[in-house]
Amino acid sequence: MDLIFWRHAEAFEAQGGEDDMTRALTPRGERQATRMAHWLDRQLPDGVRILCSPAKRAEQTVIALGRKYKIRDELSPQSQPDQVLELAQWPNNKNSVLIVGHQPFLGQTIAKLLELPSGECSVRKGAVWWLRSRQKEELQQTVLISVQAAEML
Repeated sequence: MDLIFWRHAEAFEAQGGEDDMTRALTPRGERQATRMAHWLDRQLPDGVRILCSPAKRAEQTVIALGRKYKIRDELSPQSQPDQVLELAQWPNNKNSVLIVGHQPFLGQTIAKLLELPSGECSVRKGAVWWLRSRQKEELQQTVLISVQAAEML
């Protein structure tokens, strides 16, 4: 199973009393989302399930991909790694899953899967981390396939 994490692109900072969930992408964030969407569109396998946070900035990011997606409350900014993995049905899902979400839960989930001692890692805005589950002998392994930053495209 492939599990792909896409952090939302750059968004405006919340203005006094503004709901965090309504923050929109900046013009730079829109460019990041478009660049990454073009790259992802060429890379994603057929049948990939796309799941997105209900936050406006995450939905604006995934819209750039131009594919069907589902909004999932389990991917709100306060989500926890175990919620994310359960939603994705890691590692037993027969399909690949693309998760569009936020820090810190993306970095925490990646760190958990890669068994990083710090328990978290930094995921740049607009970046994609692509992981794969595989069985080697009797051991379940997580392999890092790709890390791609929008600025590098």
